[in-house]
Amino acid sequence: MDDATDQNPDHALPLPELVEARLADDRKLAEPVKALIREALEDSGNTKDSAHTSTGPLYLGKVTVTGFRGVGSEARLKLRPQPGVTLVVGRNGSGKSSFAEAIETLFTGTNAHCSGGHPSHAVRWRNLHNGERTFVEAKLTVQCDPSPSTLTRAWTGDAFTDSRAVLKRPGRGTVPLEQAGWGQAMRTYRPFLSYVDLGNMINGKPTEMYDNVAAILGLEYLNAAVRRLADRKKELEAVQNAEKEKKQLLHAALEAVEHDDRALRALLAMDEKGGPDYAALDALITGSPTADEGRLREARLKADAQGPDLDRVGIAVDELRCAVADADELQGSAAADAHSRAELLQAALTHSDRHADDTACPVCGTQQVLDQEWARRAEAEIAALLQEAEAVRRAEADVRAGMRTLQDLIHLPREFPAVLTDPWEAWGACRGVTDPAELAERALRAALTLTDACEIVARSARDELAAMDERWREVVGLLAEWTKLRREADAVKLRKTEVNAAHTWVKKLTTEIRDLRLDAFAGHTQRIWEKLRQQSSVDLKHVGLHGTARATVRKLIMDVTVDDTEAPALSVMSQGELHSLALSLFLPRAAIADSPFGFVVIDDPVQSMDPAKVDGLAQVLDELGRDRQVVVFTHDTRLPHAFRSQGLPVTVLKVDRGVESQVKVECETDPVQEAIGDAMALAKTENCPEPALRNVLPSLCREALTKAIVEAAWIRRSRTGQSADGLQSAIDETERLIPLASFALFDDGRVHPDEEVKVRLRSLYGGESTLLIRQCQQGAHPGGFLPPDPVAFVRKVEDLAGRIRKPEVNA
Repeated sequence: MDDATDQNPDHALPLPELVEARLADDRKLAEPVKALIREALEDSGNTKDSAHTSTGPLYLGKVTVTGFRGVGSEARLKLRPQPGVTLVVGRNGSGKSSFAEAIETLFTGTNAHCSGGHPSHAVRWRNLHNGERTFVEAKLTVQCDPSPSTLTRAWTGDAFTDSRAVLKRPGRGTVPLEQAGWGQAMRTYRPFLSYVDLGNMINGKPTEMYDNVAAILGLEYLNAAVRRLADRKKELEAVQNAEKEKKQLLHAALEAVEHDDRALRALLAMDEKGGPDYAALDALITGSPTADEGRLREARLKADAQGPDLDRVGIAVDELRCAVADADELQGSAAADAHSRAELLQAALTHSDRHADDTACPVCGTQQVLDQEWARRAEAEIAALLQEAEAVRRAEADVRAGMRTLQDLIHLPREFPAVLTDPWEAWGACRGVTDPAELAERALRAALTLTDACEIVARSARDELAAMDERWREVVGLLAEWTKLRREADAVKLRKTEVNAAHTWVKKLTTEIRDLRLDAFAGHTQRIWEKLRQQSSVDLKHVGLHGTARATVRKLIMDVTVDDTEAPALSVMSQGELHSLALSLFLPRAAIADSPFGFVVIDDPVQSMDPAKVDGLAQVLDELGRDRQVVVFTHDTRLPHAFRSQGLPVTVLKVDRGVESQVKVECETDPVQEAIGDAMALAKTENCPEPALRNVLPSLCREALTKAIVEAAWIRRSRTGQSADGLQSAIDETERLIPLASFALFDDGRVHPDEEVKVRLRSLYGGESTLLIRQCQQGAHPGGFLPPDPVAFVRKVEDLAGRIRKPEVNA
């Protein structure tokens, strides 16, 4: 991926740091929008993982498996926790794939084999010979940690999913695997590739193939933020859409409410220019009287119409009538006459007081009549007359009081229905009546008329108002709901604009980084393919993605040519080529620097590959192993051979399965040295039987020379570009050592005459070389060859084999 990042150095940063740097540099983006982006990124899960993930690559150490798949009692796979290639080899059924699946299950809780749909898969994960305890454990080395960590998964139930994994990390205690912080990275950079996964890489549905490659790009951190912001957009749009839908329903309901001014007011308040009139709407919803006007207000006024209190009016009228009757009875009586005479004398006395010097009568003119004596007599007579007239005064006072009481009951309300104007005015006019008898009659009649009118009007208005309120209750709930939704829609309007801006920004950045990473990924894939294709006529021109991660139609695009003619990739490639292509698509994921996993585990990648592609695979794995710990499980002996024949460093572990699923793993020694070791052990055996020294010892030395010659032949083939298939066939058909040496000594890949081969052997390795070869060859004959000094003989063969294996000697 270096090609892409060289032109954009900031893309070499981890994705969270890159995004934060872009956010900080973008001056056009508003701070609330940046805050939204950061929030979406925090919620994506990657940031949460990053708080717990390791600060350096994670490598596999010793793996211990008990009771899982083909492994019975405890078995150990000792891996070196560092970059390099380790091949775990063994025949089918040896238990090697059980180790591969155990490692994958340890980290993920599942694997392609045990999670399949076949009914028998439900029991295959537990070993038949040791099923009481199923347990997988691995020592992990995390860069910067002072000591290894331990990841353990144990099964507690009968189902494959009944397991629990815990991680014990130095200085951090023991936590469930889910809290280790590798969840998102495991989904994005999954470092496991089984044979099933290999097929799914290219044989799946177009959308699955797209998703497989899209995951390799490591953009889930951004994709999760894009999805979260898109979901937030939908939530805000849902609020706005709900308001629009509710408004349509509300409009129809309000228009259906006839002759109700509240509906008209609601419609006007809803569509007020500049936004709804929430004060008017709230008043209508709460039923505030200030919201009433027009017909509704008139109806409420009529419904509240109430005449005077007839009981109080009746009492006042009765009292006034009694007072008037009492006054009428005193009219023309002695009491009334006394009252008149007292008033007359009082008037004369008052005149005399004002005109003290005038004693003449002001009426008849008689002189010396109104003197002091007359005044004393007049005062005495006035007192007697007034006492006699008191009943008249009390009657008149009662009449005046009765009138005031009745008139006090006569008043008009500030507002009354127009239909009651006449009876209310007739009632009010009674206050102007001065005759007490007339007042009593008119007031009583007006009160009765007004009360009857009010009752009739109020009863009709209440019926009308009840019908109006019933219709209004049916819509006021809708009005309240819409008003609430509209307030929410107003509130999210600005938020939606900000979310749109955040969503657009993250999508744009995702596309930019995706294109850069895709270009780098495609370039890496093509470089891998060039090594894996070897003699294939298929040329991979372009790898791309069509569509987006959330699109219904999305697929992986692979443009290939066959002998310079364009062709669809999947239809023209052989199974071996397809597997090679799948590896080309998978391996770049393991090489991504963002991945916290310093290891990659590949199970059975060699199937259907011809020898040339196996050589190319060894080169690819060797290149990957320079920065990663590569663990490959295979039963195909061609892959270890491809490493050794090309002089590539490799560690080979051999898996054997014995009785009752007892699995042992040993480090496979150098095949030449292994044969030499067996021969030397035999040579040093005291009192060794002569037949063993005569036949077995030369045969073991012959095996060592055979392996050395074959290894040299493959080294020469890789240098000269000979056909791997042809060389393998020729080696399989050649039995004697001298003809076999032709492939190690000459570039043409043919079997040369024995004398020509011997001349070349003597020139390169000395005259004794052909003799040693002949003596080793004799071990296969009945007479055999008995070395005079068995130990010296083995050492000479070891020296010859070592010189044959050296590429510089063989050049």
